[in-house]
Amino acid sequence: MEIIHAPLSQPGRAVLEVFLPVDRHTLAKRRWRGAAEDGREFGFDLAEPLHDAVPFFHTAGATYIIAQQPEPVIEIPLTNPADSARLGWLIGNLHFSIEIGGDDVRVAGDSALRQMLTRERIPHSEVSRVFHPARHGHVH
Repeated sequence: MEIIHAPLSQPGRAVLEVFLPVDRHTLAKRRWRGAAEDGREFGFDLAEPLHDAVPFFHTAGATYIIAQQPEPVIEIPLTNPADSARLGWLIGNLHFSIEIGGDDVRVAGDSALRQMLTRERIPHSEVSRVFHPARHGHVH
């Protein structure tokens, strides 16, 4: 098993990209184990957590890359400034992390949030996506 301490600073040119599938919660950790698609096992002992699409190991024929897995998320369209501000206040009161992209906000799928959106008649949809929450602000 290879032990990884940091991402590659400059990945070499490789014929093959091999992905290591991992969920968002595991990626937030500094110490964990995983297996790439080709079965190669890795241990991670990191100073800082890795992120989606980061190359972390290289051989003569392959570069190994983190592949964050999709998860259930709730997408909420942003329609106008007043509704968007209200949405921010409602989600902020629940202390959920968000991802802002284009014309919508994504939040990890959660029954409390789903109930609140339904109760407040806020349009939303449930989808499966790779979730990249904003990294700034206070985290509980």
